[in-house]
Amino acid sequence: MKVQIINGPNLNLLGSREPEIYGNSRFDDYLRQLREAFPMVEVFYYQSNVEGELINKLQEVGFSFDGIILNAGGYTHTSVALHDCIKAITTPVVEVHISNIYAREEFRHRSIISSVCRGTIAGFGLGSYKLALSSIVEPIEH
Repeated sequence: MKVQIINGPNLNLLGSREPEIYGNSRFDDYLRQLREAFPMVEVFYYQSNVEGELINKLQEVGFSFDGIILNAGGYTHTSVALHDCIKAITTPVVEVHISNIYAREEFRHRSIISSVCRGTIAGFGLGSYKLALSSIVEPIEH
């Protein structure tokens, strides 16, 4: 099983960016733990601050991987292009947020990509990625 994690803008700053919201851990450190917890899954990781590069990665893996975990960062609330890309690919996408976006600023309460994702997980810190990966490994029937 192959799963691609894609992190969007500013998530390269995890560990130093607003630790009261995002915690003190770097994503690379957490990624090692995640891979150890799911040894049966090949977990790939990609991060970019550029919207077009996120779209390119989604298109690259979006027809051949078993799942995609996407934290689109600020693009969650603004990117019609990401919405259209997710809608066009066949690999299921799970939207993830480290913080509870509904407990933050009003503009974060609306996700443009949620409607084309399999599901959304928010507010569990980096554990949101583990929950998302679990949902891909053992899908919940609809």
